Amino acid sequence: MAGVGVSIPGFLLRLVAAVLLVFATYNPSGTSFAHWVRQGGAGPLPLKILAGIVLLAGWVFCIRATHRSLGHAGALLAGAFFGVLVWLFVDLKGVDVKGSAVTWIVLSCLAATLAVGLSFSLVKRRVTGQVDEAEPE
Repeated sequence: MAGVGVSIPGFLLRLVAAVLLVFATYNPSGTSFAHWVRQGGAGPLPLKILAGIVLLAGWVFCIRATHRSLGHAGALLAGAFFGVLVWLFVDLKGVDVKGSAVTWIVLSCLAATLAVGLSFSLVKRRVTGQVDEAEPE
């Protein structure tokens, strides 16, 4: 796939996928899977279950890929990086922390962490020649 490897367009594609996954699952605007499921009669139950399975598969794929490429320490460092970045923006008065702004920011940082995890394996292979493999279960 051209443009999907170690490149800015490749990273942006992974970022868009992670953002869609995170914000389709939950967002403060009220238009998410979590809100849809909470509304009792809105939509047929099999459709809700199908959407839930698709979202769960996306989460499992992203979390496993992120864990495989970053590991515990890398995921912790990515979380710390985005946490301190948010702290910096709040400290510089660049971000208003009232209302649902914090939720939007945290969800965005989660999506960014997943995108970094999805992309880092390709960067590591390009730099070191090592390939991440699934651990035996």
